[in-house]
Amino acid sequence: MLNKPPLNQLMENMDSKYDLVIVAAKRARTMISDNPDMLATSSMNPVSMALNEIAEGKTFWPPKNTAE
Repeated sequence: MLNKPPLNQLMENMDSKYDLVIVAAKRARTMISDNPDMLATSSMNPVSMALNEIAEGKTFWPPKNTAE
């Protein structure tokens, strides 16, 4: 099984794997709550969709140095 998008591509937009997991899970939950019928009609699961958004740069995590 191939991982798409690759972890290297996902990590370009995140500081750590922990951040990646949290952001992907929160985005997936948001997608499900905004469109409950998504689970029945979509061929891709919400976590995969969230990971694709992160890889494409559509979903962001706050910058590292916000105190500056």
